[in-house]
Amino acid sequence: MLNMDEDALELKCHILDLPWEDVLVPHILCHLPLRHIASLQRVSKQFQALIQVYLANCRNFDLSQIGTCIPKEAFCSMLRDNTVLQNLSLHNCAEWVTDKELLPVIGQNQHLLRVDMRGCVRLTRHSLVAVSLSCVQLQHLVLAHCEWVDSLSLRSLADHCGGLQSIDLTACRQLKDEAICYLAKKCLRLRSLSVAVNANITDESVEEVAKHCRSLEQLDLTGCLRVGNQSIRTVAEYCPKLQSLKVNHCHNVTESTLNPLRKRNVEIDVEPPLQRALVLLQDVVGFTPFINLQI
Repeated sequence: MLNMDEDALELKCHILDLPWEDVLVPHILCHLPLRHIASLQRVSKQFQALIQVYLANCRNFDLSQIGTCIPKEAFCSMLRDNTVLQNLSLHNCAEWVTDKELLPVIGQNQHLLRVDMRGCVRLTRHSLVAVSLSCVQLQHLVLAHCEWVDSLSLRSLADHCGGLQSIDLTACRQLKDEAICYLAKKCLRLRSLSVAVNANITDESVEEVAKHCRSLEQLDLTGCLRVGNQSIRTVAEYCPKLQSLKVNHCHNVTESTLNPLRKRNVEIDVEPPLQRALVLLQDVVGFTPFINLQI
């Protein structure tokens, strides 16, 4: 009969002895942030093999969780076996990721629902076309500050991803009214749209968005200098679910058009003229007027 010390020795169990795909991957590793997952790869060859199994089965891959930019070799290695991704964020490799690294990932992950390419300045229109052809179930797409996005690639997206619910096209300055109008007519389920920081956008495309995307909840027109009251009135008429409107630096949009939206409790990023004047007065003379505002 074994003594107590020998019993304890027999009962010792290493974490890697647990079933990988039935226990460790779905119930333990899934709760760790990606930066810890990446660190575990360096513990041993067994851990490296375990993490590769996890990465092959993970549905969310957000590089912003790692904290610092990872080498492209690590990016390619981590996703080489994955075919089940649903959410992909490239935030922490935006400065170096190119079509060469991204296209294989997109090609083998046709169930992607959300892709964040913001600031990925070295990609080209080929990556967006690949997303549109491979990921027909796509619902959310972030392309902010991707100036390589052009009319043809956006049309491809609209043609193949009709279920799109949100798209961020901030500072995609190649795009003009024609492309946005086409997107609005094809993607009727849009709930969130940003075409901010684009002087090419006019009332024409904003009106088309309002008339075709009746479920719109968030619209960002910040810095769209050619947008005016006419299209904002159309948005107010056709978009009853609107919750947020950004029109900062849209100098042709006046309070007379915004006030009806304020009364509907739509969040607007510019204050009413009287409120702005009082804030300025406070900054200048150093006191807060005792006025009960009824805007």
